[in-house]
Amino acid sequence: MPKYIWGVDSAQKVTQELYNCVVNNYSYPNFWGRYLTTVPNASEGLTGDEIQFMKSKGIKLLPIYNDFRKATGYREGQVAARNAIFHVKRLGIKEGTPIFANIERFFEVDDAWIRAWVETIYPSGYMSGFYHNPQEGRFNEAFCEAVQKNNKVKTQSILWSAEPAPGATDNKKAPTFNPKKPKCGGNVWAWQYGRDSTVCPIDTNLIDNRLFMKLP
Repeated sequence: MPKYIWGVDSAQKVTQELYNCVVNNYSYPNFWGRYLTTVPNASEGLTGDEIQFMKSKGIKLLPIYNDFRKATGYREGQVAARNAIFHVKRLGIKEGTPIFANIERFFEVDDAWIRAWVETIYPSGYMSGFYHNPQEGRFNEAFCEAVQKNNKVKTQSILWSAEPAPGATDNKKAPTFNPKKPKCGGNVWAWQYGRDSTVCPIDTNLIDNRLFMKLP
């Protein structure tokens, strides 16, 4: 297996039409990032039928959770994590799967929210992940502050970096895996290097095979 695996994510449902668009214009997606719930003007929620469709194509699922208003405060992080766990269980997603909190859209992030996400998900049997922007906003600082207070934040989380973003490509033209990382390090095992394709409503990604093996 190659060290880095190519795939996509989308806010829209995975349909035959969208799948055909990706395969015909890019490459076969080995995994597909999808949002667990419907959030108006942001994402269509993942369904059981979609999961079955992806399985029938041999595509692994990368679950994302974005149904929260802010990424500050311990209690808010705890509530978001509990809700995310509820939805992965509702959808029959197996334990051991990483759940990525989409905090890339928040400029304000604090260490309490990050710690709460990790500390709530860790005992559930799932894994915590963060889809983030390491250059804009406070993620870099907040993540490193959280690591100082609880090293599990660093060792038990998977980071999905949205920078740099040279542009969407197919598998063969994907850049060498080189995402931006927080100053204090971490398991940066995913990189969304191609945002907002103008051909299909998707983003293109590379992930480390250690993450790929954890996906259902």
